[in-house]
Amino acid sequence: MFELARGVTTLAGRVIIGVIFVFHGWMKVADVGLAGTAQMFEDVGVPLAGIAGPGVALLELVGGAALIFGAALPLFATLLAMDMIGAVVFVHGPHGLSSENGGYEYVLALAGACLLIAFSGGGILAVDSLLRRRAPLAARFRGRTAARSHEL
Repeated sequence: MFELARGVTTLAGRVIIGVIFVFHGWMKVADVGLAGTAQMFEDVGVPLAGIAGPGVALLELVGGAALIFGAALPLFATLLAMDMIGAVVFVHGPHGLSSENGGYEYVLALAGACLLIAFSGGGILAVDSLLRRRAPLAARFRGRTAARSHEL
């Protein structure tokens, strides 16, 4: 029972966090635009803003989708956590912890959630989990095939 609850809550958590990232990535791509996002990054002092701005926009869009589907979670969730740490350093840090004052509590919570998701296994209905389950079957199949080739 506990394992089922863990799988379902992990699914719910990664989908919720994924939707937030897709939303923010979409805003940067569709509403602000990649050039506008680069300018915004330059205005707050992000190094290589012309690359970082569009890169973060695409990371949030694609990485958020990866969280929703549970695909490549160690990679995308870790990159999204680093993205949020960058948001603390370059944007929210000087405003203190409280999000009421533009502080970093929200982005820090997203970073923490991403770190939990990164190595959670993704819960049920995660592409990563499905691939892990198929890998032993593929290894057994390769073993049988290799044994048969020795018989011939």
